[in-house]
Amino acid sequence: MVRVIDLHNIRNITISGRIGSGATTLAQKLSHALGWDMLDGGKIMRKIHEEIGAAVFATEARPDQFDLDYEEKVKNILKEEAYQIIQSHLAGFDAQGIEGVFKILVVCEDKEGDDRIDMRIDRLVNRDGISVDEAKHEAFERDKQNLAKWRRLYANGDQSWVYWDRAYYDLAVNTYDHNKDQALALALEAMGHKT
Repeated sequence: MVRVIDLHNIRNITISGRIGSGATTLAQKLSHALGWDMLDGGKIMRKIHEEIGAAVFATEARPDQFDLDYEEKVKNILKEEAYQIIQSHLAGFDAQGIEGVFKILVVCEDKEGDDRIDMRIDRLVNRDGISVDEAKHEAFERDKQNLAKWRRLYANGDQSWVYWDRAYYDLAVNTYDHNKDQALALALEAMGHKT
């Protein structure tokens, strides 16, 4: 039987990050370390796109109502359940104002704070077994289409809005200069869990 670890004043955890940032990897490692359940938003979205016969980056092919319902379900899980790790682009944004949620942002940025899209693309190539051109298209096109849709649905069309705004999060973990185990250790320490 898996031992579930209690964290002081934390019922649920959200993990968000841009495509290829390492958010899914961190969520999996935290789930294993804490014995908590994990919801993989990316996996759900890929399955939906498969069912509607659209490429994963074809965000507009997905009905708006699906996005609205999905984010509402995330909010309900965060309010009503416990010991959940939700890895999803908007999970940290969804968790605003909900008590007991620790919100983690995963970034891949150099010392100047610039996004290292090259590393994120490389991770997509290795993770999904796709070509560099396919990974570039997915990273750029998905980011672009997701932002356009989510700005329209959740930010009143504000063109400067991004879900990776650090104001939404309790912790930012940089996978540019931290490996998987270091990222896990940082997250656990920030949540008060001694390994």
